[in-house]
Amino acid sequence: MKEIVIISGKGGTGKTTVAASLAYLARGKAVFADCDVDAADLHLILKPVIRRRNEFRSGHRAYINGEKCIGCGRCMELCRFGAIRRDLSAGNVRFTIDPVACEGCGVCVRFCPVGAIDFNEEVCGEWFVSDTDYGPMVHARLGVAAENSGRLVTIVRNEAKRIAQESNADYVIIDGSPGIGCPVIASLTAADLALIVTEPTVSGEHDMQRIAGLLRRLGVAAMVCVNKWDINPQTAQSIKSFALSHGLAFAGELRYDKIATKAQREGKCVVEFPDSGMACDIEKIRAEINSALG
Repeated sequence: MKEIVIISGKGGTGKTTVAASLAYLARGKAVFADCDVDAADLHLILKPVIRRRNEFRSGHRAYINGEKCIGCGRCMELCRFGAIRRDLSAGNVRFTIDPVACEGCGVCVRFCPVGAIDFNEEVCGEWFVSDTDYGPMVHARLGVAAENSGRLVTIVRNEAKRIAQESNADYVIIDGSPGIGCPVIASLTAADLALIVTEPTVSGEHDMQRIAGLLRRLGVAAMVCVNKWDINPQTAQSIKSFALSHGLAFAGELRYDKIATKAQREGKCVVEFPDSGMACDIEKIRAEINSALG
């Protein structure tokens, strides 16, 4: 079982379009994971039917129990984040905690003289195990302003690997997050191959180089493909030269094709339009990936 992660140094390069097409081509042989938990969108194309729903709990938030609070103000003195609010509306001094400002450090809980502050684990989102027309899919939805997306990525990825092992799947195909932060590292660690999807722009080339540096540090084999290469052939060639000179395999190029917009509007994969030029390009990239994986 091989783990393939589709990533990009920046958002909007066509990463999910490529990931969905590879999922379509691997139907019946793969398990899919959407590890872009901060802004998941693979479900818009693969249309999963949820069969198992799980809460994601991470971190803590403090809550002042009004019946126990004696109004001493010790918590407000100690809070470095300005999360404690004094409330005088009830005729006596009461304190409350702003859940957005609270960082969950627990200082107020530790030093409250009467133990009036609860410190429960917070529900930060949900993760799902679903069925699609192409195979099982694991995905998630992080709550508004919630953190620890790297931990949620790890949960999604591990569940996808478990399902793949149980079903003897050939691949786990992961739609990763853009950038080089914690969710990306959680998606990439110990993967068999990373496919970097970039675009022939100054920012696309710069951010592709940053993610390539991260992959070198993680020791993950990488390939590069350039989406919409024909809108700027000179920069596309520069990206290819960089990849080959830094030990990155070049998977191929995707032409600018309006079929991508048509596929998005209809909620389909690009390769469901086999007569399009872009579908042919993705088939070639898939062949390069299979060759690299042996």
